[in-house]
Amino acid sequence: MLNVSLVTTFFLTGLPHAPALDIMLFGIFLAIYILTVLGNLLILLVIRVDSHLHTPMYYFLTNLSFIDMWFSTVTVPKMLMTLATPGGGAISFHSCVAQLYSFHFLGSTECFLYTVMSYDRYLAISYPLRYSSMMSGRVCALLAAGTWLSGSLHSAVQTTLTFRLPYCGPNQVQHYFCDAPPILKLACADTSANEMVIFVNIGVVASGCFLLIVLSYVSIVCSILRIRTSEGRHRAFQTCASHCIVVLCFFGPGLFIYLRPGSKDALDGIVAIFYTVLTPLLNPVVYTLRNKEVKKALSKLKNESVFIHNQ
Repeated sequence: MLNVSLVTTFFLTGLPHAPALDIMLFGIFLAIYILTVLGNLLILLVIRVDSHLHTPMYYFLTNLSFIDMWFSTVTVPKMLMTLATPGGGAISFHSCVAQLYSFHFLGSTECFLYTVMSYDRYLAISYPLRYSSMMSGRVCALLAAGTWLSGSLHSAVQTTLTFRLPYCGPNQVQHYFCDAPPILKLACADTSANEMVIFVNIGVVASGCFLLIVLSYVSIVCSILRIRTSEGRHRAFQTCASHCIVVLCFFGPGLFIYLRPGSKDALDGIVAIFYTVLTPLLNPVVYTLRNKEVKKALSKLKNESVFIHNQ
């Protein structure tokens, strides 16, 4: 049960910047947001219509694209409002609760999903002959459902513990969205227990997922080095490289914010840009520009569209 709070509205201060940069930053983040949504929608469309991409790897990629599209939508539109209008940073108490829950739900689900994707790549490269039976459609569905359920429970714990505290005074959130560390600074009670929960519930879980991913890729590299043909090794490395790039961009900033002692508001806001704004954009860019199968499917889709248009 959430505690009754005297604060009914929070005010997000947004990114630290000179007021003269408002229009430029608004244009940049609006363009990134539009590209993010369109890029991830394109990946969903391509995988849906091309039967050659109906494999476990692309099944998990559709989940990732769906998450990234909404992960960006949870934070970026409100940041744009803060940049565009005076008072645009105002957010009601209940909307702040919803934003924090949605942010941690999607973020932790993505964290678990990256771990599952690395396990999928490990099985595909280490056990190619048994891969199709080990990663059947039922297994993929169970793994994907597990990531969503785990993310939901993880976020519910974080949100409940954050907003059960009383908020009775200051309401200026030193961030561009409602996140636990800056919100807790406004609580009218001792937050040491909550800060410890953040460290364990977010930092340790993220670190654990990252460690499992690293172990998976160490095993993958060992398996790749045993491949006799240089072409086979190149294809295996290329398959995993795109995943590694996105994983590093997602986990690096997150671990920096939640695992280091203390919190510097301005620095946290800038670092958070990497995993809330840039990583959702990197997903379609990396998986299309570095992936021959997706590029081939895009080319096929384009040719079919031209053919239909000329009829």
